Amino acid sequence: MRILVADDDLTSRLVLTGLLRKWGHDVTVVVNGTQAWEAMREPGAPPLAVLDWMMPGLSGPDVCAQVRGLPSDRPPYLILLTSKGEKADIVAGLEAGADDYLAKPFDPGELRARVDVGRRIVDLQARLLEARDALAHEASHDPLTGALNRRAFSDVLERAIAAEGRHPDGLALGICDVDEFKTVNDTHGHQVGDEVLVGLVRLLSGSLRGHDVLGRHGGDEFVVLAGHVGDGDAGALFERMRAAVADHPLPTSRGDVAVTLSFGVSRWTDGQSEDQLLAAADAALYRAKAAGRNLVRVADAPTAPMA
Repeated sequence: MRILVADDDLTSRLVLTGLLRKWGHDVTVVVNGTQAWEAMREPGAPPLAVLDWMMPGLSGPDVCAQVRGLPSDRPPYLILLTSKGEKADIVAGLEAGADDYLAKPFDPGELRARVDVGRRIVDLQARLLEARDALAHEASHDPLTGALNRRAFSDVLERAIAAEGRHPDGLALGICDVDEFKTVNDTHGHQVGDEVLVGLVRLLSGSLRGHDVLGRHGGDEFVVLAGHVGDGDAGALFERMRAAVADHPLPTSRGDVAVTLSFGVSRWTDGQSEDQLLAAADAALYRAKAAGRNLVRVADAPTAPMA
């Protein structure tokens, strides 16, 4: 584990550093409170710090208080090293933000035990954050394809429309589905059909710009939100995606499967609701299907929400 040692006393500093390195830790050393504070506010700061109470610049409790004021979902574990034995002093150090304390002169075994407690707390905190992030991902993403699910995409679309209303820069929405997808399932089986959808999302994602957003609308239907399209052709981006899919059969466990997409595209206009924007794109998609599939059609005007 990476550990910061902050101590202005040379002998204490050398002993601390030597023991921690002997136990396999990666130690960063500073000699005063100001340097400790600078080290702890840098990106990627050590997750555990041993801070002497009395130091030039900032004291150990001062550093604790300032570190606790930093916004972070991974707060470091802070151990105060102190010769102060009064209960009131210890309480003050803990109230300043320290997680633990160690009295000078310290016993190496006690130091190791307290550092091990800190390491376990840091590791547990990391696992809890990973679990939280995994749950958040599951709640917002389609489990099969990894694209945003319908609810999460709706949230993104709502925010994008609000931002576009404040600072117009061109916002377009495309709805697509796989042409004759039932035939794919009937011919190759639903397992291959799922593999086609997974490969499709991978291919579409590779065609998106960094700020574009892809979501699964349901079944074999997907939605793409494209911002910053300006006054140009709103269908150009979607035409590139359509062509990419048409030109690249998708790998599956039963060999490559060629599919095509039809796209309906609508450009947001001032005052248009989320439902109206989706309805306009959906109507354009039906036009693409009716015209022969494997096409992109752009809506000419907002369409009222479909019942």
